[in-house]
Amino acid sequence: MTTPLRYGFVGAGFVAKFHLLALTQVRGIEVTGVTAAAGAPELASLARDWMVGDAVVYNSVAEMAKHVDVIAVFAPNFARVSIVEAIVEAVKAGADLKGVICEKPLGRTVAEARRLVDLAASVNLRTAYFENQIFMKPIAVQLAQLEPVQRRMGPLSLSRSSEEHGGPHEAWFWDPVRQGGGVLNDMGCHSIAVGRHVLTPIGKPVTFLEPVEVNAEVALLKWGRKEWREKLLRDRNVDYAKAPAEDFATGIVTYRNPETGQKVKAQFTNSWMFEKQGLRLFMDGTGPGYAFEVNTLVSPLSIFIGDTAAEAIKDAELALEKSTASRGLLAVQVNEADLYGYTDENAEARDAFRAGRDGFLNWGDGLEVTRLVMAAYLSAERKRVIDLTDSATQKELETYVPLIAQGRGAEQLY
Repeated sequence: MTTPLRYGFVGAGFVAKFHLLALTQVRGIEVTGVTAAAGAPELASLARDWMVGDAVVYNSVAEMAKHVDVIAVFAPNFARVSIVEAIVEAVKAGADLKGVICEKPLGRTVAEARRLVDLAASVNLRTAYFENQIFMKPIAVQLAQLEPVQRRMGPLSLSRSSEEHGGPHEAWFWDPVRQGGGVLNDMGCHSIAVGRHVLTPIGKPVTFLEPVEVNAEVALLKWGRKEWREKLLRDRNVDYAKAPAEDFATGIVTYRNPETGQKVKAQFTNSWMFEKQGLRLFMDGTGPGYAFEVNTLVSPLSIFIGDTAAEAIKDAELALEKSTASRGLLAVQVNEADLYGYTDENAEARDAFRAGRDGFLNWGDGLEVTRLVMAAYLSAERKRVIDLTDSATQKELETYVPLIAQGRGAEQLY
């Protein structure tokens, strides 16, 4: 029997717990270490309760690296560079790691993402970049089902992807400087990555399609209003009167097939102002003579809770991530960790690291997603289409920091 990979988590917040839940459904991985600024003992206890591993709390990344095979970086965006620097120093000091995982986004800027790529390369670390939506079973199954159709008729020519909910869980997500922007950086990376993925012709590598143009808009439609700004300041201690981030983003990335010259389009839409049941992922695609559609609010299970029974509800999010209601007709997903792709991306990373290779998406792929997100911010700032084939634009993106990420969003959004 193959020895399980020993995982060490850096971070113990929302996404770390979601991955821990996913790992209850994945064999061959044990969470044996946790280090975090807050919440590490609770996460370690949860790992033991869920029988995912006998997790030990470590005081530092350097100490944990001596006792695990894989480090999963699930810490906040603003801490990523220093964490990976510590991992690299641990490897230089003798830690024998089989791989390192980084949750999206790889960096808050192209420069940060490139720094992580260079750090990993400096000690020959195998990497996996986690964009869970490309591992969603509905996405994988539609690609498999439509493979013979694609081979006969040609690949998809248009994809549309959106992720929308009512707003993040934690205060730092709302802070554009610490997070790196607003909803475009938070969720646009997902939509851009999955849009490119489904447009890629069968059998071609992840980066086969050449991005040539990005055209995007951002706006502050809900959380810039006075009553909602006050709520955000009261609940999260984040002042959107002074340093706002966008709560809505939409755009189109145009790609070129280098073999045929054919151009294809990937549309993305993201918001923190979605006022329905909770988190919705919507994807669809159209090719010559065929199409697909995914909507995570369509579930085989729905429940109804009336006013007189609503007092019994303790946690509406047991039904659906970021649920906005505890009564009425509720959509329920019975296995969100699997539906959203967390189980399969962890299983793929496990297999990759065991085989001594990078994950399906490596940190270089994460760097390219970050570059497209930054191009979208630049398009929204300049109010024009960004030509990604232009050498001057390519150079500018290497050091570009969006106004919103600088804390100067009021200049653009108000």
